[in-house]
Amino acid sequence: MLELRKSSDRGVARFNWLESRHTFSFGSYDDPKHQGFSDLLVINDDRVQPGTGFDTHSHRDMEIFTYVLQGALEHKDSTGTGSVIRPGDVQLMTAGSGIRHSEFNPSSSEIVHFLQIWIVPQVKGVRPHYQQARFDDEQRRGRLRLIISTDRAQGSLSLFQDARVYAGLFDGREEATFVLPSRRYAYVHLARGSLRVNHLPFDEGDGARVRDEQRLHFSAGRSAEVLVFDLRPRELPPR
Repeated sequence: MLELRKSSDRGVARFNWLESRHTFSFGSYDDPKHQGFSDLLVINDDRVQPGTGFDTHSHRDMEIFTYVLQGALEHKDSTGTGSVIRPGDVQLMTAGSGIRHSEFNPSSSEIVHFLQIWIVPQVKGVRPHYQQARFDDEQRRGRLRLIISTDRAQGSLSLFQDARVYAGLFDGREEATFVLPSRRYAYVHLARGSLRVNHLPFDEGDGARVRDEQRLHFSAGRSAEVLVFDLRPRELPPR
């Protein structure tokens, strides 16, 4: 079963420097029906104006990854890491026992559009650390490429949770089938474009909880960029 959540149903936060859409409850947006799914706690769809960003702030005991769709995002954190993230790059920050970081749009003219995603870890209090890898379009074109896992399989980034994240690009006649492991949940988020998943139409920003499905078939994409989360079979993230 795919339980579709339309983009227009998400929470919205607007400031003079930021427009953010929240798939799950976050900040001032609180919806008892959307508090996360399995260990997936946050999907924020952010657009940050040129020359602005998130000032230095702290996190702990959370796996936070950033997926850039347009523009560039400059990252700095208290481990001494500094980098610029662009489309095709995946950044994963394990907050662990505590980390401070900032995210800034270094462009003087272009908006940066990205997803910030939080997954609740199984293990708390680990040493904070940062990872980044590039997955070119060719690696994601017409297929689902593993980008995050528990064991660095296929060159993916690793996190402290029984979860896997895949990214795919689909256009025209490109199709792919994802076979779900037995007794697993999934979450599908369409970052942009349009796509059919098991013949259900998705538009940009749409997402779906997936339960009791053996396969997910992706087809009829139009400039589609999709993320698929393979998750433990539980309803809400642990508190």
